[in-house]
Amino acid sequence: MTGRVDLLRESLEEPLLVTNGVNVGYLVGFSSSNAALLVEPERLRLFSDFRYAEAARAVEGVEFVETRRSLVAALPEQLEGRIGFEADAVSYASWETLSSGGLELVPRRGLVEALRAVKDDGERDAIRRAGEITSQAYERLAEERFTGRTERDLAWRLDELFHELGARAPAFETIVASGPNGAKPHARPTDRMVEAGETVVIDAGAMVDGYCADCTRTFATGPLPDELESAYTTCLEGQLAGLEAVSAGVTGVDADAAARERIEAAGLGEKFGHGLGHGVGLEVHEAPRLSRESTDTLAAGNVVTVEPGVYLEGVGGIRIEDLVIVTDGEPEVLTSSTKGLVTVS
Repeated sequence: MTGRVDLLRESLEEPLLVTNGVNVGYLVGFSSSNAALLVEPERLRLFSDFRYAEAARAVEGVEFVETRRSLVAALPEQLEGRIGFEADAVSYASWETLSSGGLELVPRRGLVEALRAVKDDGERDAIRRAGEITSQAYERLAEERFTGRTERDLAWRLDELFHELGARAPAFETIVASGPNGAKPHARPTDRMVEAGETVVIDAGAMVDGYCADCTRTFATGPLPDELESAYTTCLEGQLAGLEAVSAGVTGVDADAAARERIEAAGLGEKFGHGLGHGVGLEVHEAPRLSRESTDTLAAGNVVTVEPGVYLEGVGGIRIEDLVIVTDGEPEVLTSSTKGLVTVS
């Protein structure tokens, strides 16, 4: 943890007030719903209220300052001068409160997130284990009956499998989208009953030691209409092209284009409306981004998804997603369940 703070200090032009709870946890290992961290050249102060005082005092390498519960209102009493703040984590109301205390506030963006984007050995090991559990859970779920069950039931069952296999929790709300619902990229499970002859898009991931996995597989519940079967083949070709493109030094735009060009060549480009992927770690969506709008360049140690989709409104959807570690060569794929079209009962 100390090494992470030292790396952050190298990028600072003034003390940085860290208020994003995930970033606080990443830097010093402290988990709280009400905390802030001031990173200075020679000091590291952790602020929180009475409820978290005992845990905060046990954090090594920080000076703990107990505040009243209205943490943001209390901070101007503890700080002075020019202070950087996390512009993406501080609301306008909080900015008003901080600035009314006479602080010179400087907006900073992505400083801690840039560190989080490159995973260390321990982080990669945790994500590997999360990927293993996720893959095993998909394989077990594929052995069960889908038809006649609701999307909610299948989502609940996958979450059960994550726990049975050793995950702390699902990394996010499991998506199960059957039939026409599969054409909605971020559908939520409903009471719709899965029917024969359609696709079922399942997007889920296990969490291990606070780190997330993210994987999507699309199943068939019997013979599919020709356009869905063809869309699956196209999506898989695009996904494999995207995987081949992912390497250190490649831009997020170019990785996205490698997959998108295959799907566009099949006449389905308009049916692939989201980016190719995103970073995964302590949060399921973080830097870097793989999309047409990305400003990121991939680096060894990034963990990203590669997940093109084809969405046919009123018919069904296809998405195929792997979680990978970026290297100087071929990516290390962490999700091993088959990507061939699996037909379930």
